[in-house]
Amino acid sequence: MTIPQVDSEIIDFYSDTFDEATRLTATADGMLEMARTQELLRRHIPPSPAAILDVGGGPGAHARWLVADGYRVHLVDPVAKHVAQASEAGCTAEIGDARSLTADDGSYDATLLLGPLYHLLERADRDRALAEARRVTAPGGPVAAAAISRYASLFEHTATTWLDRESVRDAVTDILATGVHEPGRKGFTAAYFHTASELAEEMHAAGLTDVRVYAIEGPTWSLLKATEQYTGEPVSADAPLFRAALAAARAAEPYPDLLAAASHLLAVGRV
Repeated sequence: MTIPQVDSEIIDFYSDTFDEATRLTATADGMLEMARTQELLRRHIPPSPAAILDVGGGPGAHARWLVADGYRVHLVDPVAKHVAQASEAGCTAEIGDARSLTADDGSYDATLLLGPLYHLLERADRDRALAEARRVTAPGGPVAAAAISRYASLFEHTATTWLDRESVRDAVTDILATGVHEPGRKGFTAAYFHTASELAEEMHAAGLTDVRVYAIEGPTWSLLKATEQYTGEPVSADAPLFRAALAAARAAEPYPDLLAAASHLLAVGRV
């Protein structure tokens, strides 16, 4: 089998341009993403000390709290910088690719893909990553896959006011139409943006059952971003606005129409 290669643009972005290690702690919408991802995963993963495979786990943001909860975590990521950082989170870690995992069949109690689908622009590559996650997960175990919402850039760049710039407006228009942030385009690296129905269909196509898609941050995350943008002050996790946004995310869960307003989606299915 041919070993897939991650685009050098993506490796360079996370190695030199963007600090993934602070993304979920430096802003209120990032903290909201972390809080909601934690509570959603804790509903679905088996009790500790289950073995968790964290595919595309970056610098170990989620591995760290999973280890603290008593789980045995192994992390795989294509960025050497991330693997070095994750090794300090109390988990084992290796450089690897979501499309070609080294783990044996059924060797983990749960598998997380909380990043790989962001940067696999081709459907065949996403199918391969999800198939690999299913392969390495024990029968009955959960596979949880995160995606960037198709509409996230529209909300984000309104909140930051960047949508007032023609180049950003053009990029957002293309993402809305195609789901793709083209390689080489400024502002981000090559990326794919899912609709909720598309993410669910890809999970089902991988042979996963009992699939459910959640809006991670819920419908009001961009209010947190806009507030920080306009005031220049951070919104803390104990601020009324943050608590209200978290309550909105929880209240919106039963209503699929609100999935489109989230920044990130989380799909959970079972092997």
